[in-house]
Amino acid sequence: MNVLRSRLALSACAAAASLAACSGGASAPPFAPVTSLTPSRAPSAHAKHAVGLGKLLATKNGGQVFGFDIDRNGTDGVLATASDVETFDQNSGTITKSFPKKLPPGTSYAMDAIFAGDVALITRFVVPTGQIYAKRFYDVMNPVTKGKFTNAWTSPIRDVNVQAAGPNQVTSTDALFAIELKKQDKPVIIVSDVAKNTVSKVIHLDPNLFGVGNDPQFGQDATTNQAIIALSPDGGAVGGDPPLNVIVDLTTGKETRFNGLNNGFFHAGDVNGLAVDSTTGIAATTTELNAQVEFYNLAQQTGIAAQLPCTSDTSQINSGSGIANDPVNGLFLVTETYYACGSGSALVVYDEKGNNVETITGFKFAIGEPPPAINPATRTGWAFGPGFNQLQQFFY
Repeated sequence: MNVLRSRLALSACAAAASLAACSGGASAPPFAPVTSLTPSRAPSAHAKHAVGLGKLLATKNGGQVFGFDIDRNGTDGVLATASDVETFDQNSGTITKSFPKKLPPGTSYAMDAIFAGDVALITRFVVPTGQIYAKRFYDVMNPVTKGKFTNAWTSPIRDVNVQAAGPNQVTSTDALFAIELKKQDKPVIIVSDVAKNTVSKVIHLDPNLFGVGNDPQFGQDATTNQAIIALSPDGGAVGGDPPLNVIVDLTTGKETRFNGLNNGFFHAGDVNGLAVDSTTGIAATTTELNAQVEFYNLAQQTGIAAQLPCTSDTSQINSGSGIANDPVNGLFLVTETYYACGSGSALVVYDEKGNNVETITGFKFAIGEPPPAINPATRTGWAFGPGFNQLQQFFY
């Protein structure tokens, strides 16, 4: 889970549409209603514990959290502050280790993601003496439980900044979305086995479409070996074009594009979040101007939308942000910074047919809240906040 980036009725379903493939930004044919995305299996039963908030974790040094993640197959997690890397216990919410003991001059850190096998990727920024711009180095914790850097990950491109990863804790094929810093932030996908420090493919993307101005959201389908990117082709303009969903073959680099839903008086606007269920091929997005959550069958290129509770399709302030997917229980967890049905922030939980199955309140999220890190096996997770140096445990 990468560092925080800037940048919602009671009925669950707003609109449905069938989406046809397009290429080169061409408009899709008119929408046709669909009633279900037909995921391959039903969600499992609810958790056998109370739903709500748990422990509050604060960084050991009091510094701001710059990225965190947890191992979905274990009990450990890792976060980074500017001056150290800290591991923690998912259950107790306590810091277990931190390093380095002495920070090297000009050094700071950001945590990118945990991959399969409890392998974490950490960005280490180093500002050379007499300079103002940092060089980026990538260190690996294999596994996180060792509480130290075990080896390096070498980017195939110089001066690259990793923006997002998969997420993928299932296979050894890791997809990283990055920008080339000294080439006008040109976007690329790097396909790598981070644990082994090998790279199998570098996919160069069109900077006019996938540039930071269109706020691309990144995901990975580990079953089909594809990257999924959702973005607004006109920068989220009011009354603008529909969002664009792009499926990228991680072996060949071939792109398949189809338009997303564009509901609401002001249309959809920016795509704020994206998550993908690799077991069903269902992706979910949040959009800014209409406070909706969209659910897409990637193979069929069809979609349905759900209005966030207590909102209308003009409730921009109540729009959702980051999304996490629970593939074990068939759920998407949507962060809502300004909860429309009450005060504070909330996690709104949906099944893959767009039904709101529960809502967890009491959070205090930041604007542009990143996705929570979850453990589907225990139906627990951690979210950023309420303070910038804190993480909040929750149960769903």
